[in-house]
Amino acid sequence: MSLRIASRSLVSVGRPALVRPVVGIPTIARAYSSQPDPQAKASSILSALPGSTIVSKTGILATATAAGIYTISNGLYVVNAETCIAGVFGVLVLLASKTVAPAYKEWADTYISNVKKVLNQARETHTLAVKERIESVSLAKDVVPITQSLFAVSKETAELEAEAFVLKQKVDFAAEAKSVLDSWVRYEAQVRKREQQALAESVIAKVNEQLKDSQFQDKILAQAVTEVETIFSKA
Repeated sequence: MSLRIASRSLVSVGRPALVRPVVGIPTIARAYSSQPDPQAKASSILSALPGSTIVSKTGILATATAAGIYTISNGLYVVNAETCIAGVFGVLVLLASKTVAPAYKEWADTYISNVKKVLNQARETHTLAVKERIESVSLAKDVVPITQSLFAVSKETAELEAEAFVLKQKVDFAAEAKSVLDSWVRYEAQVRKREQQALAESVIAKVNEQLKDSQFQDKILAQAVTEVETIFSKA
């Protein structure tokens, strides 16, 4: 490969040099105006080099240049097609790093921010859940005294219900006894009424029978006359 490059250089030396046409002043001015700023280009080259300071970057650049010149001048390294391919590959890698790296960095930042947002939301949700659990547990700390008080109230309620049941039974018994006594009183009153009615009917019947007797009528008449005479004699 080195012999091929050397033969090509010899052929190029043997050929007559081509005369370039003279470019006009406006064309030169236009080309000069379209060239980039050397300072900006140098800054971009320095920023592409590894290192944190300008001194370290320039040192790395000077060291690499000196090492390349030394190796090429002493024949330690011969420039060939592989070197050109490696250089082109390096340039492509550099261009890819300049173009793809910002987009990848933006995507990575967006993804990281989304992950952070999800994690923050999950942390806030977990924090709220823990706080609610703590509040529920703090409310449940009074369960024992509340249960004891409720048990006492339920016990008192049961006792009152038992007393109310006993009183209700007594009232029901008293009402039933009163109804029985009232029925007995009504029965006795009915019996007494029937006896009195029967006695009155028997007396009336006897009187009516005696009134039918002439001797009894004479006796009553004589007794009545005697009573009338007694009344008049007193008057």
